[in-house]
Amino acid sequence: MRMSFRRSTLPAIVGVFLAVFLLPSLARAEVVAQVSLASQAMVVYVDGIPRYDWAVSTARAGYRTPTGSFRPTRMHRMWYSRKYDNAPMPSSIFFLGGYAVHGTSHLKALGRPASHGCIRLHPDNARTLYSLVSDQGMGNVRIVITR
Repeated sequence: MRMSFRRSTLPAIVGVFLAVFLLPSLARAEVVAQVSLASQAMVVYVDGIPRYDWAVSTARAGYRTPTGSFRPTRMHRMWYSRKYDNAPMPSSIFFLGGYAVHGTSHLKALGRPASHGCIRLHPDNARTLYSLVSDQGMGNVRIVITR
């Protein structure tokens, strides 16, 4: 009797393990944050469907925002710039060295070039993107920056 109990519960335990630990990783979506330097806008696609369209600020004259396709390299809920007077960078998603997508308090500048090279978002939008990247995993996210 005892042996049949173990045999019947083992598949159930394995099934629960797979459902809890394996299936959530298989259900992750592909996220693309498409940034246009020309229009100073970001469109976020989830599995190819546009979900968000936000104003951004990228590099002002004398600075540059890199172009290309990047994967996030690290994330910080709050980061302080070591290069620019400890400036707060909430909801930071770094993608190339010190370049990041992050929230800003300079809301009036959104929609036009104003940064030292990072991609600035409204803090609410930066939090939304940060949560999306956290949920889906950095390996499932691309930041694509075009002229």
